[in-house]
Amino acid sequence: MLAALPILVTAVLVALARPAAAAVTPPQIYGAWHCGNDFCTWGTARTVAAFDAQNHWLVDRGDGRPSVNVVVLSFVDPGKLLNLTDDATTVAGVPRGMTPEIVGYFTGRGIRVMLSIGGITYTDAWNAALTSNAAQLGRNAAAVARRLGVGIEIDYEENTAPNLTGLQAFIDAYRAALPYDASGADPAARLTIDVAAGDRWLIALNRKATADWLRTDRPVLDYANAMVPSKQPSASAAIANWQEHIDGKPTYNPVVPPLAPAKFTGGLYVAQGSRPLPECTSYATSLQRSTGTFVQSAAPNGAGTTAGLLGYMFWAAERPATRGIGTVPPNTCEGGIGAGATAYQIPIPLPPLRQT
Repeated sequence: MLAALPILVTAVLVALARPAAAAVTPPQIYGAWHCGNDFCTWGTARTVAAFDAQNHWLVDRGDGRPSVNVVVLSFVDPGKLLNLTDDATTVAGVPRGMTPEIVGYFTGRGIRVMLSIGGITYTDAWNAALTSNAAQLGRNAAAVARRLGVGIEIDYEENTAPNLTGLQAFIDAYRAALPYDASGADPAARLTIDVAAGDRWLIALNRKATADWLRTDRPVLDYANAMVPSKQPSASAAIANWQEHIDGKPTYNPVVPPLAPAKFTGGLYVAQGSRPLPECTSYATSLQRSTGTFVQSAAPNGAGTTAGLLGYMFWAAERPATRGIGTVPPNTCEGGIGAGATAYQIPIPLPPLRQT
């Protein structure tokens, strides 16, 4: 027995010297922005049957299970929402296509639904609404969220001089009506924000969001989405963008603080141009596969305690642009996003999200 002790001690020392295996956290969010059939306007009400004919892949990856667990209907004009506008494309400030029936099409299958306010087209409308009455805009957004049983995404893409005071008033008013809910049980309480792919665009917005709204010790917003860049990135470029959020920008003045991996998703294109992307049709060669190790194991670097991003968001379902094939038949995405949902064992419905 005594003779075996040196061998045992050596084995223990060798084990201690080995690097620990990287922590792996499977994606929780696996979602798609959705532009409807009119390039993100959602200006016409549609029957569920007509909608399903173009979008069935989202709710059925081929075996009856949904391909995603979050859908973000994009976009709501913030000016029309503030004024509760009724016109040819809008009812009480909400696009006519964003109906309870379309929301129910997804929620009835366990898919979380959110409405995105803004987008690059409505940057000026955001600026005007925040200057006019930011708090009322927040109250109106909360009322729509409660009425439809959806969450709200802030997509405010003012790069040079965002109205952060107004945006704070919007968030304060929304949270006064619908307080932060760590359990995620109330869909309407979910309030998120879009930031740039990395830290070098929308800098002031990203700095404010990271410093004050996306903290793990006193969260205000549920999480952020790191949006897609101008074109589909390589795997290394996508990872470099996401790493910027985790690291922050300590050399900037003022600095951009680090963001906890658990407080954001990474964005990829699912449709762009005239040819199908692997993200839609071939999981084996897709970016959601080649970046998967990073997304599941990215280590905190100054904020947060758990490894891994929250997951992926894909831009965008159905018809995001006047050019390009979109994700309508025959270019549906069971083989890309759907297969990824199977590979990553994406939980449906969406579970309570990591907080730290």
